[in-house]
Amino acid sequence: MCPLAHPAQDLPLLLSQLSLDPSGPEWDCPLGSKDLEEEGPWGGGSGLPPTGCFPGSWRQDVGLDCKGSPEGAEARAWTVYYYSLLQSCLQQAGLPETQDRSQVPRTGNMLLCLSPAWLMKVPAPGQPGEAALLVSKAVSFHPGGLTFLDDFVPPRRATYFLAGLGLGPGRGREAAELARDLTCPTGASAELARLLEDRLLTRQLLAQQGGVAVPATLAFTYKPPGLLRGGDASLGLRLVELSGKEGQETLVKEEVETFLCSEALGDILQVAVKLSGWRWRGRQAWRLHPRAELGAVVDTVLALLEKLEEEESVLVEAVYPPAQLPCSDGPSPGPGLAVRICAVVCRTQGDRPLLSKVVCGVGRGDRPLRHHNSLPRTLEVALAQCGLGEEAQVAAVRQRVKAAAEAALAAVLALEAGLSAEQRGGRRAHTDFLGVDFALTAAGGVLTPVALELNGGLCLEACGALEGLWAAPRLGPAADEAVAAPLVETMLRRSARCLMEGKQLLVVGAGGVSKKFVWEAARDYGLQLHLVESDPNHFASQLVQTFIHFDMTEHRRDEENARLLAELVRARGLKLDGCFSYWDDCLVLTALLCQELGLPCSSPAAMRLAKQKSLTQLHLLRHHGPPWPAPSLHAVPCCPLESEADVERAVHQVPLPGVMKLEFGAGAVGVRLVEDAPQCHEHFSRITRDLQGEADHPGIGLGWGNAMLLMEFVEGTEHDVDLVLFGGRLLAAFVSDNGPTRLPGFTETAACMPTGLAPEQEAQMVQAAFRCCLGCGLLDGVFNVELKLTGAGPRLIEINPRMGGFYLRDWILELYGVDLLLAAVMVACGLRPALPTRPRARGHLVGVMCLVSQHLQALSSTASRETLQALHDRGLLRLNLLEEALVPGEYEEPYCSVACAGPSPTEARLRLLGLCQGLGIDGPSYPVAHFLSHFK
Repeated sequence: MCPLAHPAQDLPLLLSQLSLDPSGPEWDCPLGSKDLEEEGPWGGGSGLPPTGCFPGSWRQDVGLDCKGSPEGAEARAWTVYYYSLLQSCLQQAGLPETQDRSQVPRTGNMLLCLSPAWLMKVPAPGQPGEAALLVSKAVSFHPGGLTFLDDFVPPRRATYFLAGLGLGPGRGREAAELARDLTCPTGASAELARLLEDRLLTRQLLAQQGGVAVPATLAFTYKPPGLLRGGDASLGLRLVELSGKEGQETLVKEEVETFLCSEALGDILQVAVKLSGWRWRGRQAWRLHPRAELGAVVDTVLALLEKLEEEESVLVEAVYPPAQLPCSDGPSPGPGLAVRICAVVCRTQGDRPLLSKVVCGVGRGDRPLRHHNSLPRTLEVALAQCGLGEEAQVAAVRQRVKAAAEAALAAVLALEAGLSAEQRGGRRAHTDFLGVDFALTAAGGVLTPVALELNGGLCLEACGALEGLWAAPRLGPAADEAVAAPLVETMLRRSARCLMEGKQLLVVGAGGVSKKFVWEAARDYGLQLHLVESDPNHFASQLVQTFIHFDMTEHRRDEENARLLAELVRARGLKLDGCFSYWDDCLVLTALLCQELGLPCSSPAAMRLAKQKSLTQLHLLRHHGPPWPAPSLHAVPCCPLESEADVERAVHQVPLPGVMKLEFGAGAVGVRLVEDAPQCHEHFSRITRDLQGEADHPGIGLGWGNAMLLMEFVEGTEHDVDLVLFGGRLLAAFVSDNGPTRLPGFTETAACMPTGLAPEQEAQMVQAAFRCCLGCGLLDGVFNVELKLTGAGPRLIEINPRMGGFYLRDWILELYGVDLLLAAVMVACGLRPALPTRPRARGHLVGVMCLVSQHLQALSSTASRETLQALHDRGLLRLNLLEEALVPGEYEEPYCSVACAGPSPTEARLRLLGLCQGLGIDGPSYPVAHFLSHFK
């Protein structure tokens, strides 16, 4: 499949076959047909698809021909076959039949192309040797299981391509050629598939690089590929390179005899002899022999050697008997049951492997257990059928499968990283998912998964078949539990990167050290950034395409400055795709500038509403709906303060205790709990005296003035909700929990993600944040909303109409694989980010803030920046540096955040507490255990 592109807006397209390609040509092995094991659903033949495979009723008079690309009879037969296969899958899943709207097509993001004639490659200007992939016809997928047959005139450009590959009948060869040397990312290529289908190469890779158990194997190779290295006997792999295919009788006998007598085989009673190499994909010719039959094994090896071509091998490998499971009630009559485990693992953000799903086959222990000859079932059910039902033991097996499968993909990705673009089939070709087949063996009383082979689609197909069991209404698993969910997320993420590469963006305000990630990410995404910044010596001035020095510190002149900046942009001839800011001070100016330049952005009026805290609350208090529930339910009474008289009036209007803060402040600087009128007057006077302008505390909004507000103090737990909105629609939301603050101040102390709230409470927080943004007119962008969860529901603290600060972008990227920065720049360019609707966290992060006033000694010694960075590099903590210098002051922001990860919040919390105690961050005046107490 391929994420696709609209003529005016590139989007992702997927081209994929619905099933594996049929097997290759019949192999004329003298061993006889009974020795030929097929791994595909059908054998070779005439090159035409099978007939009569799909009993069912659907329309046959649909427009499968593509205008301008007529198909021959054989190609047409395959297109009809794949269309019928799709309809059969939809029918079995209880979904509607595909509608033919090729005469009035609409756009879709995820497309399925059933014929190579529906696609074409065109040379890419400025990129020699590479081609763009265009789609003229496809099946598009929409929510609710709806599918449509669409024509695209003009053709749409693919921004991601995933193809079924193969050498036999069907579309494998054409798909492989279409996938080669594309300008868009591809999730597979014929070159990479060749590597994965070489059992010997992958076993050596898994054993030596991934530490994954593989069958003890003796391999005879003829002119082996350059990626193969000498076998390591200690790993049970022995590689014998042959000088020719004939006259090898003596060498073969010696090697086989040594192998059959080796300790690597343990108590194995049988061995299999088989061929390995790309030609034998989907068709494994092999024979079983008792280990004691040396002569028979040698004869089979010699017979298979005659069939070898360059870079192919003959393997002699251990055949593992069914594992005697710990809970089995003695030996069972007959051959017992064997389990074959299929694991699908996906490449996620940061090229990290993530296990997606595990499915098993169960069969007789005396017969080969292969794909398509057993019904799929869950690991728990499969193990229970074989006698293992104890929960802890099943969990241990699952964890071993997860570790081995993820290590397998990690080894493959490491191999790919060392390959040239030509060896990969294009500079954008990468393996995005992997199927790993395991046998389950008992070694030393421990059930161990042994990796038998890697495949590109069989395991995915098996998992899909298992999900198909739940096609009945109300029985299906949630969409985010689908095996393809992580793969789709990867497709969309790579597609988004393709869309954004080369985009020209104007950034208003460079920010401080905590925003250094912006410049690194921009380089990684291929963005062309142009910067407007007040500081002529800012480090970021050397990291952008264009630097415009412009004094924007006086934000009460934003309208005039926006007009002047627009003139500067036009004078420099900048052709911008978007303009955005992540810096609080510059948000209104950015909206005004976008308005001047005709670029997408939320309106300046909405930005002003959100920027001034009292204005936000008072506006929402008047917003009673409809629709209900109205944003007024979440607003908090407050009163703006510009003079002492305002303070006197406010203490009679706002219930005390209350919270006083700067109207345009950031980082909780100057925020204080006030319990009575004298404290209100005292705090107002102190802020008015100490924080008068930008020079007194740069970067917290004093360029807007130092007006304050008094708002009611509400009891409850504090939370951040980070939202992605496009066209007023909520695309994604991430909720985190904050620890108790050190009253009377409100500087953040600790945080946890994902939230520990109950699902209903989490949904309340998300909807409250969403409604408050809409109530202020914030329709497009990435926003951070701070709320408290009270006994009466969520209450708004404030809206930050920009990407969340501190650690939030980093944590969300780490846990969910979603980059808020990428989402923000896509929205700024008028592109809808394609984000997972229910992103799944990979674990938990719990963090604590370090303050110079509390940790100066530790930050200068035991918890120095160098020490913290070293621990971060070793994966022992997650460091987010927020300030550069260790300068104490009365009005301070956190210096850094340190966090620990864990599979549960409890484990992450305990790791962090121990780390803070060891580093000297924990202490009587800064009790970390108390700050983490909300996360139990």
